Amino acid sequence: MHLLDQLPLSFLVIAALTLGLAPFFPEPHLWEKLKLLSAGNLRAPIDIFDLLMHAAPFALLLAKLIRMALLRQA
Repeated sequence: MHLLDQLPLSFLVIAALTLGLAPFFPEPHLWEKLKLLSAGNLRAPIDIFDLLMHAAPFALLLAKLIRMALLRQA
């Protein structure tokens, strides 16, 4: 958790909006992979790895926000 505390919130927001959504056109790549996952068509290992890499910035941002909220309550 110490590493998560050291990451600036602004860095995580920028990473989520750029790395998480790139390429932006014709639709965000993460959205495309999530649609494939929900349709049951996400089977290739490279596609699963790609989904994890594009979702990682959002997961870190969510973890940081939850950690900030919990620390604020304590």
